[in-house]
Amino acid sequence: MAGFGFHPTLADFHSLLFALCHNGLVNHAEVFFRESGAHFDVSAKTYTILISGWAVVEKPENAQKLFDEMVERGVEPDVPAYNALIDALCRGGDIARAQEHLKDMQQSRGLVPDAATYGPFLRAACASKDARDALRVLDRMRMHDLTPNVFTYNAIIRLLCELGEIEEAYSVPDRHSYNMLLKLLIGVGRIDKAVEVWDGMETRGFHPGAATYAVMIHGLSCKKGRLEEACGYFVMMVDEGIPPYQATCEVLRDRLTRHGLRDQLEVLIDRMRRSTSCTIQEMASIMRSTKRADETRSTSSDQELPGHDLDENEWRGKWKLGD
Repeated sequence: MAGFGFHPTLADFHSLLFALCHNGLVNHAEVFFRESGAHFDVSAKTYTILISGWAVVEKPENAQKLFDEMVERGVEPDVPAYNALIDALCRGGDIARAQEHLKDMQQSRGLVPDAATYGPFLRAACASKDARDALRVLDRMRMHDLTPNVFTYNAIIRLLCELGEIEEAYSVPDRHSYNMLLKLLIGVGRIDKAVEVWDGMETRGFHPGAATYAVMIHGLSCKKGRLEEACGYFVMMVDEGIPPYQATCEVLRDRLTRHGLRDQLEVLIDRMRRSTSCTIQEMASIMRSTKRADETRSTSSDQELPGHDLDENEWRGKWKLGD
Protein backbone atom coordinates (compact mmCIF):
# COMPACT_ATOMS: atom_id res chain seq x y z
CA MET A 1 0.00 0.00 0.00
CA ALA A 2 2.82 2.39 0.87
CA GLY A 3 4.25 1.85 -2.61
CA PHE A 4 1.06 3.29 -4.07
CA GLY A 5 1.08 6.28 -1.77
CA PHE A 6 -1.33 4.85 0.78
CA HIS A 7 -0.41 4.39 4.40
CA PRO A 8 -2.17 1.42 6.01
CA THR A 9 -4.35 2.20 8.99
CA LEU A 10 -5.09 0.17 12.09
CA ALA A 11 -8.40 -0.80 10.47
CA ASP A 12 -6.47 -2.18 7.47
CA PHE A 13 -4.20 -4.09 9.84
CA HIS A 14 -7.21 -5.59 11.61
CA SER A 15 -8.84 -6.53 8.30
CA LEU A 16 -5.76 -8.45 7.20
CA LEU A 17 -5.47 -10.24 10.53
CA PHE A 18 -9.15 -11.11 10.40
CA ALA A 19 -8.89 -12.42 6.82
CA LEU A 20 -5.98 -14.68 7.72
CA CYS A 21 -7.70 -16.02 10.85
CA HIS A 22 -11.00 -16.42 9.02
CA ASN A 23 -9.27 -18.68 6.50
CA GLY A 24 -7.59 -20.80 9.16
CA LEU A 25 -4.17 -19.20 8.73
CA VAL A 26 -3.80 -18.20 12.36
CA ASN A 27 -0.06 -18.95 12.45
CA HIS A 28 0.45 -16.61 9.50
CA ALA A 29 -1.73 -14.01 11.19
CA GLU A 30 0.41 -14.08 14.32
CA VAL A 31 3.64 -13.88 12.30
CA PHE A 32 2.23 -10.87 10.46
CA PHE A 33 1.25 -9.37 13.81
CA ARG A 34 4.81 -9.81 15.13
CA GLU A 35 6.33 -8.28 12.00
CA SER A 36 3.96 -5.35 11.55
CA GLY A 37 2.36 -4.71 14.94
CA ALA A 38 5.04 -2.21 15.97
CA HIS A 39 3.78 0.18 13.28
CA PHE A 40 0.32 0.40 14.84
CA ASP A 41 -1.19 1.32 18.17
CA VAL A 42 -2.52 -2.16 18.86
CA SER A 43 -5.63 -2.49 21.01
CA ALA A 44 -7.67 -5.16 22.75
CA LYS A 45 -9.46 -5.63 19.44
CA THR A 46 -6.17 -6.56 17.76
CA TYR A 47 -5.54 -9.29 20.29
CA THR A 48 -9.17 -10.41 20.26
CA ILE A 49 -8.99 -11.15 16.53
CA LEU A 50 -5.97 -13.40 17.08
CA ILE A 51 -7.31 -15.04 20.24
CA SER A 52 -10.60 -15.82 18.52
CA GLY A 53 -8.63 -17.30 15.63
CA TRP A 54 -6.84 -19.68 17.99
CA ALA A 55 -10.19 -20.49 19.58
CA VAL A 56 -11.67 -21.66 16.29
CA VAL A 57 -8.72 -23.94 15.51
CA GLU A 58 -8.80 -25.20 19.12
CA LYS A 59 -5.38 -24.03 20.27
CA PRO A 60 -6.23 -22.71 23.76
CA GLU A 61 -2.60 -22.54 24.90
CA ASN A 62 -1.81 -20.08 22.09
CA ALA A 63 -4.88 -18.03 22.94
CA GLN A 64 -3.84 -17.87 26.61
CA LYS A 65 -0.30 -16.73 25.70
CA LEU A 66 -1.66 -13.88 23.60
CA PHE A 67 -4.06 -12.83 26.33
CA ASP A 68 -1.24 -12.81 28.90
CA GLU A 69 0.94 -10.82 26.51
CA MET A 70 -1.84 -8.28 26.03
CA VAL A 71 -2.12 -7.73 29.79
CA GLU A 72 1.68 -7.50 30.20
CA ARG A 73 1.82 -4.82 27.50
CA GLY A 74 -0.69 -2.75 29.45
CA VAL A 75 -3.52 -3.26 26.98
CA GLU A 76 -6.71 -3.43 29.02
CA PRO A 77 -8.79 -6.51 28.07
CA ASP A 78 -12.46 -5.86 27.35
CA VAL A 79 -15.50 -8.15 27.29
CA PRO A 80 -14.92 -9.40 23.69
CA ALA A 81 -11.31 -10.29 24.58
CA TYR A 82 -12.42 -12.29 27.60
CA ASN A 83 -15.16 -13.91 25.53
CA ALA A 84 -12.66 -15.05 22.92
CA LEU A 85 -10.32 -16.49 25.57
CA ILE A 86 -13.15 -18.25 27.41
CA ASP A 87 -14.31 -19.72 24.11
CA ALA A 88 -10.80 -20.99 23.36
CA LEU A 89 -10.46 -22.60 26.79
CA CYS A 90 -13.90 -24.22 26.67
CA ARG A 91 -13.23 -25.60 23.19
CA GLY A 92 -9.99 -27.04 24.54
CA GLY A 93 -11.76 -28.65 27.49
CA ASP A 94 -10.23 -26.44 30.19
CA ILE A 95 -13.53 -25.38 31.76
CA ALA A 96 -11.97 -24.69 35.16
CA ARG A 97 -9.59 -22.09 33.78
CA ALA A 98 -12.39 -20.55 31.72
CA GLN A 99 -14.43 -20.17 34.91
CA GLU A 100 -11.45 -18.51 36.59
CA HIS A 101 -11.32 -15.93 33.81
CA LEU A 102 -15.07 -15.38 34.09
CA LYS A 103 -14.59 -14.61 37.78
CA ASP A 104 -11.54 -12.43 37.07
CA MET A 105 -13.29 -10.28 34.46
CA GLN A 106 -16.02 -9.45 36.96
CA GLN A 107 -14.10 -9.08 40.21
CA SER A 108 -10.73 -7.77 39.02
CA ARG A 109 -11.75 -5.85 35.90
CA GLY A 110 -15.27 -4.80 36.82
CA LEU A 111 -16.58 -6.06 33.47
CA VAL A 112 -20.13 -7.31 32.98
CA PRO A 113 -20.42 -10.62 31.06
CA ASP A 114 -22.84 -10.77 28.15
CA ALA A 115 -24.65 -13.67 26.49
CA ALA A 116 -21.58 -14.47 24.38
CA THR A 117 -19.55 -14.95 27.56
CA TYR A 118 -21.75 -17.80 28.74
CA GLY A 119 -22.23 -19.39 25.31
CA PRO A 120 -18.99 -21.43 25.39
CA PHE A 121 -19.90 -22.91 28.79
CA LEU A 122 -23.27 -24.01 27.44
CA ARG A 123 -21.76 -25.53 24.31
CA ALA A 124 -19.16 -27.37 26.38
CA ALA A 125 -21.85 -28.79 28.68
CA CYS A 126 -23.90 -29.94 25.70
CA ALA A 127 -20.85 -31.50 24.04
CA SER A 128 -20.16 -33.53 27.19
CA LYS A 129 -23.86 -34.51 27.49
CA ASP A 130 -24.12 -32.77 30.86
CA ALA A 131 -27.71 -31.55 30.79
CA ARG A 132 -27.71 -30.42 34.42
CA ASP A 133 -24.71 -28.18 33.90
CA ALA A 134 -26.20 -26.75 30.70
CA LEU A 135 -29.42 -25.88 32.51
CA ARG A 136 -27.47 -24.31 35.38
CA VAL A 137 -25.67 -22.02 32.95
CA LEU A 138 -28.97 -21.20 31.24
CA ASP A 139 -30.55 -20.31 34.60
CA ARG A 140 -27.58 -18.10 35.42
CA MET A 141 -27.99 -16.24 32.14
CA ARG A 142 -31.69 -15.72 32.74
CA MET A 143 -30.94 -14.47 36.25
CA HIS A 144 -28.82 -11.72 34.67
CA ASP A 145 -31.45 -10.98 31.98
CA LEU A 146 -29.23 -12.39 29.24
CA THR A 147 -30.90 -14.05 26.27
CA PRO A 148 -29.11 -17.02 24.63
CA ASN A 149 -29.19 -17.15 20.85
CA VAL A 150 -31.20 -19.70 18.90
CA PHE A 151 -28.17 -21.99 18.43
CA THR A 152 -27.70 -22.24 22.18
CA TYR A 153 -31.35 -22.95 22.89
CA ASN A 154 -31.49 -25.55 20.15
CA ALA A 155 -28.35 -27.29 21.45
CA ILE A 156 -29.88 -27.64 24.92
CA ILE A 157 -33.22 -28.86 23.57
CA ARG A 158 -31.49 -31.38 21.30
CA LEU A 159 -29.43 -32.69 24.22
CA LEU A 160 -32.45 -33.07 26.52
CA CYS A 161 -34.40 -34.91 23.83
CA GLU A 162 -31.43 -37.18 23.12
CA LEU A 163 -31.28 -38.02 26.82
CA GLY A 164 -35.02 -38.69 26.90
CA GLU A 165 -35.73 -35.77 29.22
CA ILE A 166 -38.77 -34.57 27.29
CA GLU A 167 -40.37 -32.71 30.20
CA GLU A 168 -37.21 -30.66 30.71
CA ALA A 169 -36.97 -29.93 26.98
CA TYR A 170 -40.56 -28.68 27.02
CA SER A 171 -39.69 -26.04 29.63
CA VAL A 172 -36.66 -24.62 27.84
CA PRO A 173 -37.68 -22.93 24.57
CA ASP A 174 -38.18 -19.29 23.83
CA ARG A 175 -39.96 -18.03 20.74
CA HIS A 176 -36.96 -18.75 18.51
CA SER A 177 -36.54 -22.42 19.31
CA TYR A 178 -40.01 -23.90 18.99
CA ASN A 179 -39.21 -25.33 15.56
CA MET A 180 -36.33 -27.40 16.91
CA LEU A 181 -38.35 -28.65 19.87
CA LEU A 182 -41.31 -29.64 17.67
CA LYS A 183 -39.01 -31.38 15.19
CA LEU A 184 -37.25 -33.37 17.89
CA LEU A 185 -40.48 -34.34 19.69
CA ILE A 186 -42.00 -35.61 16.46
CA GLY A 187 -38.75 -37.40 15.64
CA VAL A 188 -38.84 -39.38 18.90
CA GLY A 189 -42.52 -40.19 18.48
CA ARG A 190 -43.86 -37.81 21.14
CA ILE A 191 -46.62 -36.38 18.96
CA ASP A 192 -48.72 -35.72 22.05
CA LYS A 193 -46.05 -33.44 23.46
CA ALA A 194 -45.53 -31.73 20.09
CA VAL A 195 -49.26 -30.94 19.94
CA GLU A 196 -49.14 -29.72 23.54
CA VAL A 197 -46.25 -27.39 22.70
CA TRP A 198 -48.11 -26.15 19.61
CA ASP A 199 -51.27 -25.45 21.56
CA GLY A 200 -49.35 -23.42 24.15
CA MET A 201 -47.30 -21.29 21.74
CA GLU A 202 -49.71 -18.39 21.29
CA THR A 203 -50.20 -17.97 25.04
CA ARG A 204 -46.42 -17.47 25.25
CA GLY A 205 -46.44 -14.83 22.53
CA PHE A 206 -45.31 -16.93 19.58
CA HIS A 207 -47.41 -17.11 16.43
CA PRO A 208 -46.30 -19.88 14.05
CA GLY A 209 -45.15 -19.03 10.55
CA ALA A 210 -44.49 -21.14 7.46
CA ALA A 211 -41.37 -22.76 8.95
CA THR A 212 -43.18 -23.91 12.10
CA TYR A 213 -46.14 -25.23 10.13
CA ALA A 214 -43.70 -27.04 7.83
CA VAL A 215 -42.15 -28.85 10.80
CA MET A 216 -45.55 -30.18 11.86
CA ILE A 217 -46.76 -31.04 8.35
CA HIS A 218 -43.56 -32.73 7.20
CA GLY A 219 -43.17 -34.59 10.48
CA LEU A 220 -46.76 -35.81 10.77
CA SER A 221 -47.09 -36.74 7.10
CA CYS A 222 -44.22 -39.22 7.56
CA LYS A 223 -45.79 -40.86 10.63
CA LYS A 224 -48.14 -43.78 10.18
CA GLY A 225 -51.76 -42.79 10.75
CA ARG A 226 -50.95 -39.08 11.09
CA LEU A 227 -51.50 -37.89 7.52
CA GLU A 228 -54.95 -36.49 8.29
CA GLU A 229 -53.47 -34.40 11.10
CA ALA A 230 -50.82 -33.10 8.71
CA CYS A 231 -53.61 -32.02 6.37
CA GLY A 232 -55.30 -30.28 9.29
CA TYR A 233 -52.23 -28.13 9.95
CA PHE A 234 -51.97 -27.37 6.24
CA VAL A 235 -55.58 -26.14 6.22
CA MET A 236 -54.88 -24.00 9.31
CA MET A 237 -51.92 -22.42 7.54
CA VAL A 238 -53.91 -21.69 4.39
CA ASP A 239 -56.82 -20.25 6.38
CA GLU A 240 -54.36 -18.00 8.24
CA GLY A 241 -53.17 -16.68 4.87
CA ILE A 242 -49.64 -18.03 5.36
CA PRO A 243 -48.19 -19.26 2.02
CA PRO A 244 -46.70 -22.75 2.44
CA TYR A 245 -43.26 -23.66 1.17
CA GLN A 246 -43.21 -25.36 -2.21
CA ALA A 247 -41.57 -28.37 -0.57
CA THR A 248 -44.45 -28.60 1.91
CA CYS A 249 -46.98 -28.68 -0.92
CA GLU A 250 -44.98 -31.32 -2.78
CA VAL A 251 -44.45 -33.60 0.21
CA LEU A 252 -48.09 -33.48 1.28
CA ARG A 253 -49.28 -34.02 -2.30
CA ASP A 254 -46.99 -37.03 -2.72
CA ARG A 255 -48.11 -38.59 0.57
CA LEU A 256 -51.80 -38.22 -0.29
CA THR A 257 -51.28 -39.55 -3.82
CA ARG A 258 -49.27 -42.51 -2.54
CA HIS A 259 -52.11 -43.46 -0.18
CA GLY A 260 -54.75 -43.03 -2.88
CA LEU A 261 -56.33 -40.04 -1.16
CA ARG A 262 -57.01 -37.96 -4.26
CA ASP A 263 -60.29 -36.65 -2.86
CA GLN A 264 -58.52 -35.24 0.17
CA LEU A 265 -55.94 -33.66 -2.12
CA GLU A 266 -58.72 -32.00 -4.13
CA VAL A 267 -60.17 -30.59 -0.91
CA LEU A 268 -56.83 -28.97 -0.10
CA ILE A 269 -56.45 -27.61 -3.63
CA ASP A 270 -59.95 -26.11 -3.47
CA ARG A 271 -59.14 -24.55 -0.11
CA MET A 272 -56.02 -22.95 -1.58
CA ARG A 273 -57.91 -21.57 -4.57
CA ARG A 274 -60.44 -19.91 -2.27
CA SER A 275 -57.73 -18.27 -0.18
CA THR A 276 -57.56 -14.47 -0.02
CA SER A 277 -53.80 -14.76 -0.63
CA CYS A 278 -52.83 -14.58 -4.31
CA THR A 279 -49.61 -16.46 -3.53
CA ILE A 280 -51.53 -19.36 -2.01
CA GLN A 281 -53.92 -19.38 -4.98
CA GLU A 282 -50.98 -19.64 -7.37
CA MET A 283 -49.41 -22.46 -5.35
CA ALA A 284 -52.51 -24.60 -5.84
CA SER A 285 -51.03 -25.58 -9.20
CA ILE A 286 -48.11 -27.24 -7.39
CA MET A 287 -50.55 -29.51 -5.60
CA ARG A 288 -51.91 -30.64 -8.98
CA SER A 289 -48.49 -31.27 -10.51
CA THR A 290 -47.44 -34.86 -11.15
CA LYS A 291 -43.77 -34.06 -10.57
CA ARG A 292 -42.51 -35.84 -7.46
CA ALA A 293 -40.89 -33.91 -4.65
CA ASP A 294 -37.20 -34.37 -4.10
CA GLU A 295 -37.16 -36.51 -0.96
CA THR A 296 -33.66 -35.35 -0.17
CA ARG A 297 -34.67 -31.69 -0.05
CA SER A 298 -33.89 -30.05 3.25
CA THR A 299 -37.13 -28.70 4.65
CA SER A 300 -35.92 -27.64 8.05
CA SER A 301 -35.16 -24.04 8.87
CA ASP A 302 -33.14 -25.03 11.94
CA GLN A 303 -29.41 -24.34 11.97
CA GLU A 304 -26.72 -26.36 13.63
CA LEU A 305 -24.24 -25.13 16.16
CA PRO A 306 -21.33 -23.48 14.37
CA GLY A 307 -18.14 -25.48 14.22
CA HIS A 308 -14.88 -24.30 12.74
CA ASP A 309 -16.38 -22.91 9.55
CA LEU A 310 -17.87 -19.56 10.52
CA ASP A 311 -18.95 -17.00 7.96
CA GLU A 312 -17.68 -13.45 8.28
CA ASN A 313 -20.88 -11.99 9.74
CA GLU A 314 -20.96 -14.69 12.40
CA TRP A 315 -17.33 -14.03 13.35
CA ARG A 316 -17.87 -10.30 13.62
CA GLY A 317 -21.11 -10.67 15.55
CA LYS A 318 -19.78 -13.29 17.91
CA TRP A 319 -16.79 -11.32 19.12
CA LYS A 320 -18.14 -7.82 18.31
CA LEU A 321 -15.21 -7.15 16.01
CA GLY A 322 -16.90 -4.49 13.89
CA ASP A 323 -15.30 -3.28 10.70
